[in-house]
Amino acid sequence: MQHLVRFNPRLALGALAALACLGTLPAHAVGRLADVNVVDRDTGATLPVYRHRGEYWVAGRPGARYAVSVRNTGGERVLGVMSVDGVNVVSGETASWEQTGYVFAPWQAFQINGWRKSDAEVAAFHFTASQASYAARTGRPDNVGIIGVAVFREKPPVPPTAEPLALPRAAAESAAAADNGERSTMSGAAPAAKAAPAPAQGLDARSRDEAMARAAPAPQLGTGHGQREVSPVSHTHFERRSARPDELIRIRYDSHENLVALGVIPGATPAPRPDAFPGSPVSRYVPDPPLLR
Repeated sequence: MQHLVRFNPRLALGALAALACLGTLPAHAVGRLADVNVVDRDTGATLPVYRHRGEYWVAGRPGARYAVSVRNTGGERVLGVMSVDGVNVVSGETASWEQTGYVFAPWQAFQINGWRKSDAEVAAFHFTASQASYAARTGRPDNVGIIGVAVFREKPPVPPTAEPLALPRAAAESAAAADNGERSTMSGAAPAAKAAPAPAQGLDARSRDEAMARAAPAPQLGTGHGQREVSPVSHTHFERRSARPDELIRIRYDSHENLVALGVIPGATPAPRPDAFPGSPVSRYVPDPPLLR
């Protein structure tokens, strides 16, 4: 079993008490087994989530510290393997599902504030230009701009097995004959059809992302490696029920200006540009007439 990280129980109790006082989930949470949202730590505001072309987006403020808030919505422990910009936030490895993560007790909620540096500290997440992000500075710029949480259910304990009862000889022979008949039926069954190959969507998605990047008026945001903060954790064991995540949550992010330009934020218009001489008319001459129809 993998050695995993979980939150300090005292901190977990504090988070649960806070949830009991709130009574309801914050708006804009994403997920089913776990509710995930992004919080601006400088303002305390939960960032609105925008759905665009099947993806979830939030708008970050350049320079602002942020946290990823995760809440276990069920009555059993879950494991959350979390990545930011394609990097595991606990180990610093290029993110993969089978890596270490945070284990949440039933109904537990907490904010992950940064890159884990030890059992006692993290380096704060903050929005910054993509080239200054931790991922880019460590030679991994290809996945800047996305937050991911792979959620795993825990494997239930194996119940104790009862001792088999001895069958009379006639009953045992009858059972063996029935088992042989079932095996013959199964062996005569037609083989399962091979699954059709999945369509090549990777290139289309990458081309769309490149087109969106060209349309962005400001540099893309990434996540920086900020100042160290106290954030104690303890260790526990967790055996996953399956090798693949039971839920995969992805939230993309960029600046508000870029999301408006890319059409992610609907109905918004860019702020007007300032005018050096707002009191002066544009022209003091005869204007052109309207076009003939």
